[in-house]
Amino acid sequence: MGALIRLILVVVVLAAIAAFFLGYRVQNGAIVGPDGTPATSGRMPQVDTEKAREAGAAIGDKVAVGANAAQHAIANATLTGKIKAKITLDDTLKGSTINVDSADGVVTLTGTVRSQAQQARALQLAREAEGVKSVTDRLAVR
Repeated sequence: MGALIRLILVVVVLAAIAAFFLGYRVQNGAIVGPDGTPATSGRMPQVDTEKAREAGAAIGDKVAVGANAAQHAIANATLTGKIKAKITLDDTLKGSTINVDSADGVVTLTGTVRSQAQQARALQLAREAEGVKSVTDRLAVR
């Protein structure tokens, strides 16, 4: 948070310094250029509101798609993290190397375990996690 405040402060100071060196200043509440004329004395261009609405709608659609994809990725990562934590904390799975991947509730376990009992325990932990639809077993017993 402190870094953000410092960044904003630096930007404001740099803008003020740039305006000073370019000769812009505030006079009677209006920004004036080096020649004393208002900085916005030129005619403002007309805005096509229909095009602006269409562009806004298109941007909104893209943001919604991106937000949905991000939410989907977060849900997958959360499920993967839950299962990894369960496996890591389980004492019966010491000495095993298990990788967890998930997509849309489908969990895939890969790696190696020392016994069939460890394999069964890893599968059980994955199936018990909330949000799991199915578990694919790719564990090798060694």
